[in-house]
Amino acid sequence: PVLRLLEAQLQDQRRKYEEEMEALRNELDAMQEELHKQQQASLQSLHLSPEVLVELRLQQEITRLTNENLDLKELLEKLEKNEKKLKKQLKIYMKKVQDFEASQTTLPADRRPHESSMQVAVQRKEKDFQGMLEYHKEDEPLLIRNLIT
Repeated sequence: PVLRLLEAQLQDQRRKYEEEMEALRNELDAMQEELHKQQQASLQSLHLSPEVLVELRLQQEITRLTNENLDLKELLEKLEKNEKKLKKQLKIYMKKVQDFEASQTTLPADRRPHESSMQVAVQRKEKDFQGMLEYHKEDEPLLIRNLIT
């Protein structure tokens, strides 16, 4: 239950981050489009030869694509850094959950907190699961105990 809550929080953070990044991309696209329109207007006012206009437009497009590429690289680095941070947090939370579950197995049955008081309400998404269950060897006793109960 705790792990599911943490996963839900992690997914919520990721969704918010992706929405924010999409909004920033849209804003960047709008600004680039406005800049392109302004450049077109200034070029038309110069009344340059067609060859020079083509060359200038190509140079502008190369500049725009280079800037876009740099922005995307920066965004990628930021996303990778955030992903590493979130993975590290998830590992920490998973370790805490394992430690907590291990401490629960060492307590006598009459000293354990009531199971229903520890459950956390988490919305479930219906999923179709297929295949085998993957687990670490050290989690086997805990897995067996949970399957039996």
